[in-house]
Amino acid sequence: MTNFVTTAALEERYQLATYKKMPIAAERGEGVWLYSNDGRKYLDLYGGHAVAGTGHSHPHVVKAIQEQAQKLLFYSNLVYSEARALAAEKLVTIAPRSLTKAFFCNSGTEANENAMRMARLATGRKNIITFSGGFHGRTADAISATFLGKYRELGKPNVPGHLQAEFGDLESVRALADETVAAIMLEPIQSMAGVRQAEPGFYRALRKLCDGRDIALIYDEVQTGIGRTGEWFFAGSKSGDGVVPDIVTLAKALGSGIPVGACLVTEQIASHIKENDLGTTFGGGMIAMAAVTATLEAIEQDGMLANVKAVEAHLRERLREVEQVVSVRGLGFLLGLEFADKAAPIHKALLERQIITGTSSDPNVLRLLPPLCLKTDEVDLFVAALVEIVLAADERG
Repeated sequence: MTNFVTTAALEERYQLATYKKMPIAAERGEGVWLYSNDGRKYLDLYGGHAVAGTGHSHPHVVKAIQEQAQKLLFYSNLVYSEARALAAEKLVTIAPRSLTKAFFCNSGTEANENAMRMARLATGRKNIITFSGGFHGRTADAISATFLGKYRELGKPNVPGHLQAEFGDLESVRALADETVAAIMLEPIQSMAGVRQAEPGFYRALRKLCDGRDIALIYDEVQTGIGRTGEWFFAGSKSGDGVVPDIVTLAKALGSGIPVGACLVTEQIASHIKENDLGTTFGGGMIAMAAVTATLEAIEQDGMLANVKAVEAHLRERLREVEQVVSVRGLGFLLGLEFADKAAPIHKALLERQIITGTSSDPNVLRLLPPLCLKTDEVDLFVAALVEIVLAADERG
């Protein structure tokens, strides 16, 4: 077993630098707890960036992966697969009724790339409208659709045909939504932008606009999907006025940590997709498909959707005790805690107390993306630590 210093040195020597890392070498996990290779135990309220939806190494998911690995690790989409068939059936079954077909890939950015391609194929048009503050991935088309911070600049030369509207502002969408527009794509809750959400009427107005102008509506539910808001999807939920888009993209928590992405589409969109219009070598692989089915089963069997709603309510109530939290944004277990001042020092102080949270592009917002199995006593540990931190900061002046 290597210690933290050795592990960090090896990564820094042999791995290309990408993210600024926390001083943790993760070794194992259980539920909402992450254990480092130096024996520390962390309360994980970040979930590996919303991936550990069922909790770390959920026994039902682990068993399904083990059993599938003993039978067949992989074969491509050139053959039929029971594992793939069952995953597709299960995913479509929990989706809003009009979303009837699934396409599996490997990640959220791939799901968004393929969603935009399907919209272009279905409409014969080129342009895609996305929004200020939106993040859709780092591959060419997805990063060109991203108007958050410097990401689009990093992706240059950008793919043409991407138009920016203002999130929550219908008139800015109307001004762009002409006969050249294939799709309007949005994160229904913008996570990285500081957990920004529009009024329910905005989603309904987008649906009406798209219907009137033959434009496809795409929800990027890479983060909001698979139970994170307390519903399986934001699509069809009361928070979004019951609106169901033409395409929903998924990833993150879909495989409990096994890389997998998906698009759910209507029959109308599916009718325009022919053989070889889409393709993926590893998408729909057997290990990933076993993980998808087991993930959805675990969420159902453990009552995690109801748990998200109950624990969210408890957390919001407890946060009333923290005066420095001026608002709580978002839904379920995609929450943004807005502070009166910068959140980075609080993030750092929580980490020193072995509690993992996330920051955002809004410097005053701390993000919480915990596993869906988080309980009230663990929330109480977090709030107690938060109170200690802000009191200490007040005493320092």
